[in-house]
Amino acid sequence: MSDDYSTLEGYNPNADLGLGCGLPTQFAKIRKGDTVVDLGSGAGNDCFIARNETGEDGRVIGVDFTPAMIEKARTNNEKLGFKNVEFRQGDIENIPVSANTADVIVSNCVLNLVPDKDKVFKEIFRVLKQGGHFSISDVVLAGTLPDKLRNEVEMYAGCVSGAIQKEEYMAFIQQNGFTNISIQKEKRILIPDDILKNYLNAAELKNFKSGDTGIFSITVYAEKPKTCGCGTTCCS
Repeated sequence: MSDDYSTLEGYNPNADLGLGCGLPTQFAKIRKGDTVVDLGSGAGNDCFIARNETGEDGRVIGVDFTPAMIEKARTNNEKLGFKNVEFRQGDIENIPVSANTADVIVSNCVLNLVPDKDKVFKEIFRVLKQGGHFSISDVVLAGTLPDKLRNEVEMYAGCVSGAIQKEEYMAFIQQNGFTNISIQKEKRILIPDDILKNYLNAAELKNFKSGDTGIFSITVYAEKPKTCGCGTTCCS
């Protein structure tokens, strides 16, 4: 389900693990001097592309839950010699970044892995500056996955069984105060039959493929309002 990053300025093949489901940095409207936070930064791929956009005067912070990924990203960064890129180990349900810090937040196929997606969007709102925005690529569903798929570890690790309904996902964004919400890109994800056959028998596979269940990668954009009825500083 991953997209091809290789044509983007700032791409580093050592940092591309092929684990994403979109190209959020391509749509993130990053400007020179911006502070960018990448949630689930992995080996640093989106951070290094964001660094190309924000330039020497900007700042890029990658956040990842896995210490091994943080170590790999830091190693990659040392080779590149960027002084304004850093990586922090932490949970994106409690982002280790101060309130009103980021001009832009990006994330690539990570929120579907987090149990409390509402909490993540609350944290994104807190960390963004007034007028800041996010561009997030993620996996969502239309219809219901068969239990045999939803309960499989491989489907969770593959960013499928942890996904929620598209309408619910978009509702979380709206309910948490974001405005100018739009889907920048959407594509259908097809799981190969040779994988599905590991979990579904012939009849179940036929029903799944002919049914109304859809798995989609979407890239979503939204903004934190410049004011939100709380006086001169926006609620966080």
